[in-house]
Amino acid sequence: MIKITLPDGSVREYAAGSTAMDVARSISEGLARKVLAANVNGEVVDLNSAIDKDSSLKLLTWDDNEGKNTFWHSSAHLMAEAVQDVFPHAKFWVGPALDKGFYYDIDLGDAKMSEDDLAVLEKKMNEFAKQNNPFLRKAMPKAEAIQYFTDKGDEYKLDLLNNLKDGEISFYTQGSFTDLCRGPHIPATGFIKAIKLTSVAGAYWKGDEKNKQLTRIYGVTFPSQKELDEYLLMLEEAKKRDHRKLGKELGIFTMDDMVGQGLPLWLPNGGIVIEELEKLAKETEAAAGYKRVVTPHIAKEAMYLTSGHLPYYADSMFPPMELDGTKYYLRAMNCPHHHKVFDAEPKSYKDLPFRIAEYGTCYRYEQSGELFGLMRVRCLHMNDAHIYCSKEQFADEFRSVNEMYLKYFKIFGVDKYVMRLSLHDPAKRGQKYINEPELWEQTEAMVRQVLIDSNIPFIEVQDEAAFYGPKIDVQIWSAIGREFTLATNQVDFNSGNKFKLSYTTQANTSDVPLIIHRAPLGTHERFIGFLLEHYAGKFPAWLAPLQVKILPISDKFMDYATSVMNDLKKAGVRVEIDDRNEKIGKKIRDTEMMKVPYMLVVGEKEMNEGMISIRRQGKGDLGAKPVPEFIADVTAEIAERRGD
Repeated sequence: MIKITLPDGSVREYAAGSTAMDVARSISEGLARKVLAANVNGEVVDLNSAIDKDSSLKLLTWDDNEGKNTFWHSSAHLMAEAVQDVFPHAKFWVGPALDKGFYYDIDLGDAKMSEDDLAVLEKKMNEFAKQNNPFLRKAMPKAEAIQYFTDKGDEYKLDLLNNLKDGEISFYTQGSFTDLCRGPHIPATGFIKAIKLTSVAGAYWKGDEKNKQLTRIYGVTFPSQKELDEYLLMLEEAKKRDHRKLGKELGIFTMDDMVGQGLPLWLPNGGIVIEELEKLAKETEAAAGYKRVVTPHIAKEAMYLTSGHLPYYADSMFPPMELDGTKYYLRAMNCPHHHKVFDAEPKSYKDLPFRIAEYGTCYRYEQSGELFGLMRVRCLHMNDAHIYCSKEQFADEFRSVNEMYLKYFKIFGVDKYVMRLSLHDPAKRGQKYINEPELWEQTEAMVRQVLIDSNIPFIEVQDEAAFYGPKIDVQIWSAIGREFTLATNQVDFNSGNKFKLSYTTQANTSDVPLIIHRAPLGTHERFIGFLLEHYAGKFPAWLAPLQVKILPISDKFMDYATSVMNDLKKAGVRVEIDDRNEKIGKKIRDTEMMKVPYMLVVGEKEMNEGMISIRRQGKGDLGAKPVPEFIADVTAEIAERRGD
């Protein structure tokens, strides 16, 4: 008999070789009908995988992220079966689950696919789903797998096999479709009740523009039609809020092929948003005891070799420039420069914690297939800072950084968030992670305890740490429920030794500081992209590029409008006059389209009484007020950075 420990701590005994499905049935038939996969000792597996030893077990349903991922990966296989039926000569690369849904990259040969073909594939998928075919796993020796795909002339799967060893290779079959796949999968296609293929696009093989362009089909599935309908409504709202569309309409940023992919140009309106965010960060950081620094955009190869970034991060860095026999790299991160700032002058315990901040510009060579608006770029401006502290100071410093996050969440109206505590994988020490077992154990425990003591919601994720220490990745949700990775808070127990950083202790000995890397507002690029979608382009008054627009009913009232504008400008408000020869209705509609927070309508009555008629974006007419009263109200709203 083996002992199975369930998430509630209860322990049950089963015969060796029992499966997760056996456990589910022993609990209830209702659970057995809902369960999609299982987490056994931290690994997600098929429900029919045999369990041969004492284990912890979590049965995964649609309510679990791992359950959804399994559901959507299985849906990718169902879609591939439909593609194979419609395009018999298709070859398949990879079909992963996404945060919402899935995609599959496919070589269609000489065939072409359009949006019209998606309906045909959806119909086929529904047909195959109703057949309720089981997902069947078969292990295969590498030589046999190579022969199988050689016979099929499938160079894509042969490429995948290059990185696999005997014992790591499995095939899954459902219906008429068989694919190389490590799994896991849901029990059968019948679990998939609602299907929508959302788009078709091109994607270079392996994300490299030098390779052949494949066809990428995106889709999403649900266990009920109601959930799909709700998702599609959200998707329609998300399209309206797409930061690329709003960024163009509102004059925030643009992209230009002559400048280069992933290199946004910030337009004047975007420049104002950036200035306001930097002002907020600088005020917040100054109050928290940070000192500002400025460091170069490039550095010698030797610095990145010392930091360890080149061995671990070289694929994400731009190629080096060589001058007088020395290689220089565009910086992909600010931390090595900041370590040199710390080291520029001797430090004692009295100087700690030493906090330095910079909106540093970094350059990362993202693959062209991964670039996406402001969310994935090659030039980014990071709200970066580094804290150098003693071990005794660590908990308070790490907690203060997390509290800074919470302050920002309140300002920007972020109600839903979670901290992802990213841990290392002990099996990858010396490869992906530095080989310091005791320090990993110690720092991971320290970070975990700070989160527990602060009562901050968090989840733990293995194998996502930085190479030099554990980190927190901050996940936030926009107003319509879209999830974003905003920022990071990292512990570094490696760089202090690497850069020979030290401080004199109170006992007059030398010690190495712990380092905290933090970026609560992330990058301008990602954060402004998030804000555009979160606010649907309707920035709060303090952040809006144009805060007030004055709309004179006719040219007769231009002098009065100009007087009001000058008073607002003196008060520090960003204001313009719509001096076009247009009817007031059109001026109002156009200003609404540009999402200006306040519109001030001025005509004869307003001029004679020293008043203004106020309209608020999205709220309509707010009535009339004397000019000084409005100025007092709007400047207070801006100064307090109110959300509405």
